Amino acid sequence: MVFNVRDSKLHMKEDYPYEIEVIEHIWIPMSDGTKLAAKVWLPKGANKKPVPAILEYLPYRKNDFTALRDSIRHPYFAGHGYASIRVDIRGTGDSEGILYDEYLPEEQKDALDILHWLEKQDWCTGDVGMIGKSWGGFNGLQVAKHQPKQLKAVITLCSTDDRYADDVHYMGGNILASDMLWWSSTMFAYNARPQDPTVVGESWFENWLERLKKTPPYVEAWLTHQHRNDYWKQGSVNEDYEAMTVPVFAVGGWADGYTNAIFRMLEHFSGPKKGLIGPWVHEYPEVAIPGPAIGFLQECVRWWDHWLKGVDTGIMEEPMLTAWQQESVKPAVHYEERPGKWIFENTWKDVERQQQTFSLTRDGALTSERAETAIVSLVSVQQHGLYSGVWCPFGQEGDMPSDQRMEKGLSTTFTTEPLDDALHLLGLPKVNIRFKSNQGDALIAARLCDVAPDGAETMISFGMLNLNHLNGHEFPEALEPGEEYTATIQLNAVGIRIPEGHRLQLALSPTYWPHAWPSKEEATIELVTGTDTTLHLPVRDDGAHAQDGEWPFEKPEAAPVMGREILRKESRYRHINYDLLNERWVLDDFSDEGKRKLPDNGIEYGSTNRNVYTIREGDPLSAQAHCTWELTLGRDDWQTEVHTDSKMTADKTNFYLENTLKAYLRDELVFEKKWEKTIPRDFQ
Repeated sequence: MVFNVRDSKLHMKEDYPYEIEVIEHIWIPMSDGTKLAAKVWLPKGANKKPVPAILEYLPYRKNDFTALRDSIRHPYFAGHGYASIRVDIRGTGDSEGILYDEYLPEEQKDALDILHWLEKQDWCTGDVGMIGKSWGGFNGLQVAKHQPKQLKAVITLCSTDDRYADDVHYMGGNILASDMLWWSSTMFAYNARPQDPTVVGESWFENWLERLKKTPPYVEAWLTHQHRNDYWKQGSVNEDYEAMTVPVFAVGGWADGYTNAIFRMLEHFSGPKKGLIGPWVHEYPEVAIPGPAIGFLQECVRWWDHWLKGVDTGIMEEPMLTAWQQESVKPAVHYEERPGKWIFENTWKDVERQQQTFSLTRDGALTSERAETAIVSLVSVQQHGLYSGVWCPFGQEGDMPSDQRMEKGLSTTFTTEPLDDALHLLGLPKVNIRFKSNQGDALIAARLCDVAPDGAETMISFGMLNLNHLNGHEFPEALEPGEEYTATIQLNAVGIRIPEGHRLQLALSPTYWPHAWPSKEEATIELVTGTDTTLHLPVRDDGAHAQDGEWPFEKPEAAPVMGREILRKESRYRHINYDLLNERWVLDDFSDEGKRKLPDNGIEYGSTNRNVYTIREGDPLSAQAHCTWELTLGRDDWQTEVHTDSKMTADKTNFYLENTLKAYLRDELVFEKKWEKTIPRDFQ
């Protein structure tokens, strides 16, 4: 579903203020001579009456993998009077070069060259906006930090300002085991696809072999840098918030993995800013689930009209933050809709938000009263976390957390009495703890659940902290066993109403597989209850906001999705298996994205991905992540395949990585290579 289009609820708009012309392929020269491939949608007559431009800049291939989603957005912008440009990043799609890693300075420099090129086109006024989800959301912010004169505004979806603390590699200073290897294996496979011979000619095969040989598995670099150093600071715009003067519209969803950053952007960016948070997964809001979806492309046009055309659309007179306050729901691994209402905030400063504090007690209570000092042990159970769902859901069935009663006995829980009044939460919860550890290396995970009167437990937030990072993610230190420390665990942002009669439950554990890579030894954490061990919740007074509940958006609409032929339907399974004899747990997650043919260019493409996470009870060193991909791409007698196999294991001293890549042309093996790397553990 990642590159498919959920168009069943969209209104397909075919009549626009401007007729649309399409340039299927154009080369954009970089300052070093490399050429990047682009597709352009133009309002008819723009070469005589120039228009502003909108740039989307991605590594996901304009001719095939993003062609469907591009077809519903870029023509929409062009029809409203914008030149809309989709560029393949260096080393991807039809563009020349090699993509050596995420978000490199070279990627940002190329973007500046693209902006300079756009300024010179006879169909462009020289004013440019950037839009993108995930990777494209990241690089929009990174380019904005350079403050190029052409860039007038950015729409960033599902992105972050901090590449270390809030991205797919580490969470709370812990290796994000569920996603680091998976994402690396994804790009390992994606980058291995060839250019299109109809675009680049006979050189495609030679270029393909060059790409296969030189593009590395990114996990080797990511795992080499296990704390927040210059590698991660590059591309993290929170290093200089004052430089963020370009207007930014930050968009995300409660089910996405990147929502925390929206609150920081609203608080700290120095330029004009707006925020929008729906109930959505990692997807554009006009097609996202859980619903309700909204007329997001209309909001984009209002934003562009204001900043690129100087039209008074009223968008900057509206509240700074618009968010969907979710209602309580039963636990489920998939939601088509989330009930709730729109709420509004005119400003955002986290330190000024009202907090409700609960103390943790020795008998497992969460109470507003002061707790007595006592010791509560948090014991390692390696299989804790298997029912936690996907870290960054894309909307596939099975992505969301299961009923957390299945995790309850594997962690230590603290629960309130039934609430006398509904509790409205908006913002970033946190847990303060005083603790001792019996190991020098340890972590702690926290889950926050909504407990219904019938006992069902729906997870509403979670967070993790590498306890060796108590003094920050840059300079980790060993714990002294038996010594007392304090720590703060930030949980993911929430926007929800907990009804009267429900209870809140906080679960703590020194393990959280497969999200957190296990500590090298089983740790027991002694939690010291009292004034320093508390849960802090961001509480909102709904009665003080007269606009709450108003519907501010039009119905979802988009340009008609391009034609496609379904050659193989999508499928997905997500199994948890337990081997009683060997006390081994296996999470087996398989996704078939299906196979499609695009009649417009004849390209056929498809993919399958399997991710297997294995661990044995009582043995943190048994942890293994194993990710495989198979990708097909071709037309007629030009048929290619890419197979990748990626593994990650560890002992007490080192991590071990194995990455294998095979490439086929018409079923004949034309390339095979294996990468092996040993990386010392660095307080992980």
